[in-house]
Amino acid sequence: MKAVEVRELVKDYGNFRAINGISFEVNEGEIFGLIGPNGAGKTTALRVIATLLQITSGSVTVFGYELPKEAGEVRKIISYLPEEAGAYKNLRGKEYLNFIAKFFGEGEKFQNMVQRGLEIANLGERINDKVDTYSKGMTRRLLVGRALMVNPRLAILDEPTSGLDVVNAQEVRRIINSSVEAGVAVLLSSHNMLEVELLCHRIALINDGIIVASGTVEELKNKYDARNIEEAFVKAIK
Repeated sequence: MKAVEVRELVKDYGNFRAINGISFEVNEGEIFGLIGPNGAGKTTALRVIATLLQITSGSVTVFGYELPKEAGEVRKIISYLPEEAGAYKNLRGKEYLNFIAKFFGEGEKFQNMVQRGLEIANLGERINDKVDTYSKGMTRRLLVGRALMVNPRLAILDEPTSGLDVVNAQEVRRIINSSVEAGVAVLLSSHNMLEVELLCHRIALINDGIIVASGTVEELKNKYDARNIEEAFVKAIK
């Protein structure tokens, strides 16, 4: 079964067409990147799959569940990390993980979930400090822990290392890779082309709401005779 199947997806905002008939698939245990400039339609596509936006036309299924008809079932098996996500600043890090975990389980399941969140965030003693004392990197690691501790079948990550320094970005990438090894499918967007090359098994290049090319990083570099995926993207949209 495919983790995600998108077929001829269209999303309009009034008279503006943000996504214009895109199609792609995400396999189980795969990191799939949706790559493009600001305003290309990446975040809109992620929000549709995360059940936050309605489809104008086309179809989307997540592990066989059809959107929007079975959105409730989809929400049970996904997690979504927006680019500008925040945590409750007046809570301590562990309190925040506890608060989120209560929505997904109780008893031993709750305890295991929180423990997984603590291990993913890897904030040491700072997990007991208030979130408003965290750096951006620490907050992002806490949020990645929140997104992945619930053991989603599909993790939807919008710019997962946005604003992070090299050390924190590397740690977040390690966390994502570990989750995939545990069987999670990941759909992500990123402006960081090095990150895309390091993380993604396959990618789709999107521009003006249209997918202009897709494949593995090596396939796309070969296709466009490019030294890196950034150069391939520039050539693809010319």
